[in-house]
Amino acid sequence: MNPLLFITWTPGPEIFSIGPIHLRWYGLLFASGFLIGYYITRHIFRKEQVPEIWLDSLLLAMVLGTIIGARLGHVFFYDWPEYREHPLDILMIWKGGLASHGAAAGLFLAFWLWSQRVSKKPMLWITDRLAMSIALGGFFIRMGNLFNHEIVGKPTDVPWAFQFMLNQDDGRFVHVPRHPTQLYEAIAYICIAGLLGWLFFRTNASKKQGLLTGWFLVLVFGARILLEFTKEKQEHLEAEWINRILEVINMGQILSIPLVIFGSILIIRAVRTSSPKA
Repeated sequence: MNPLLFITWTPGPEIFSIGPIHLRWYGLLFASGFLIGYYITRHIFRKEQVPEIWLDSLLLAMVLGTIIGARLGHVFFYDWPEYREHPLDILMIWKGGLASHGAAAGLFLAFWLWSQRVSKKPMLWITDRLAMSIALGGFFIRMGNLFNHEIVGKPTDVPWAFQFMLNQDDGRFVHVPRHPTQLYEAIAYICIAGLLGWLFFRTNASKKQGLLTGWFLVLVFGARILLEFTKEKQEHLEAEWINRILEVINMGQILSIPLVIFGSILIIRAVRTSSPKA
């Protein structure tokens, strides 16, 4: 293949290291997503005259829900045979292994608990106000995946293909131009964040409970279903019937389908509830 028709991606996962201290792109971008989301949410709380004291507990709930949910999602949905043999490895999150669908489940549980104990408002009240920030967080996480040379795409000859050079234990992933699926998802998520922000600040969508949450689920996981067709298989499962299904669609798509359905239900419910009765 002509080397001018693809991009050789060589940046490593580390920004710099000083002795035992290692600053990695993934960690910096992951934290940046939370920080920016915090300031966006503070702006929304001030605009709506919501107690800012809620922010600290909300941030803690988001961090714990994201990390615990994403880790357990990866363990049980993508690599259970390995972790079943080495259960203590489940705690070693610094070695990588987070799943966005697990993060979604963890966040919904965290938001439900936070709503019950702190805001005393319906859970959809806070998810509507955080939808934009969470989509933006997805952008930062996928950029971190790009620097980690992980979640790579299938081989391709498109001129924007990336040749991932580092951090690939499987020899199939080295020196082969591939779809930069991390970039595809990152671009999709930042566009979705922009759309959700416009809906929140420029329309009355925030007054229709569940509408923004529904659009978040439909757009984010709908995009995920489509973009999974460009990805290499990530899951390692043993059940034969599951593997037969995975020959057609992968685990990311299977887990995304119910979230898209749930999001569609929320949209329909929000529109019907807010429509004037005849």
